[in-house]
Amino acid sequence: MRRREFIAALGGAAALPLAAYAQERVKRARIGFLIHLAPGDPDAMARVAGFLQGLQEQGLSTDRNVQIDYRWAVGQAKLYRQYAAELVALQPDVLVTTVTDTVRALQRTTRTIPIVFTSVIDPVGSGLIASLSHPGGNATGFSLFEFGISGKWLELLKQISPSINRVAVLRDSASTRGVGQFAAIQAAASAFGVELRPLDAQEGSEIDRAIGEFAGKEQSGLIVTSSPSALIHRDLIIKVAAQHRLPAIYPFRPFATGGGLASYGPDLVDPHRRAAGYVDRILKGEKPADLPVQAPTKFELVINLKTAKALGLTVSPTLLARADEVIE
Repeated sequence: MRRREFIAALGGAAALPLAAYAQERVKRARIGFLIHLAPGDPDAMARVAGFLQGLQEQGLSTDRNVQIDYRWAVGQAKLYRQYAAELVALQPDVLVTTVTDTVRALQRTTRTIPIVFTSVIDPVGSGLIASLSHPGGNATGFSLFEFGISGKWLELLKQISPSINRVAVLRDSASTRGVGQFAAIQAAASAFGVELRPLDAQEGSEIDRAIGEFAGKEQSGLIVTSSPSALIHRDLIIKVAAQHRLPAIYPFRPFATGGGLASYGPDLVDPHRRAAGYVDRILKGEKPADLPVQAPTKFELVINLKTAKALGLTVSPTLLARADEVIE
């Protein structure tokens, strides 16, 4: 009997690591992350790093209790749909994504798996949620900004280059995002005495041609609105604006740090860090329908003095004092 008891005890002890391993596997949450940018893009990597930092603040990490499946859609609509289907097929506990188009692709694929978005403009007007305070459905997250901020881009452009009276606005006219931003700029245009011209270009060659055709006259400027295409082609846009000596205002910091004249907009990393908190709450049983969509808390004014000097512009000390970052 002693021998049998010893063998039974030995077998039970041997099974313990397997049981613990199986239990650990059950506890590991699975997250699908659909990103509209390209892998290796510095802006995209900063956003992912912010999200991972946020997870760690919640006690979640990829080496212990979370698995993350990434898909990088590089601004292509067909990849939004393809990768949305791939991620949903993996049956994750929660989906994380960025912009309006990627949220829409996921919602067309699933209405049950929770979705947390990080960078959506006008989620109610886009039909993604019912209301900001009570989203309903399976999606919630963080809005990027209200359309009214777009008028501030024109104000900033006039402050840096007061003589400008002709401004091109690079936008995505096929989205409510692009239409809304242009409308806000248009509403402010008469007060600043400028003529606007929308540039509806999305691909690299189209952008190059559209800006080139607009440029050529003095007292001209450029506003680049927020869109996945603008972020993906930001290096090209900055280069073309410099070639044509167009003072240009951009919606996000990576444009100014990449050589653009100035940017004003929300911190793109912060909502990704905060999104991890919503992921944690959802994993603990809360519903996206009950989690209000949150507005950005940090806005950044970045001025590139090196670019201003190359364009022959003098930025006022008052504006420089207001800037969160000045690149010299």
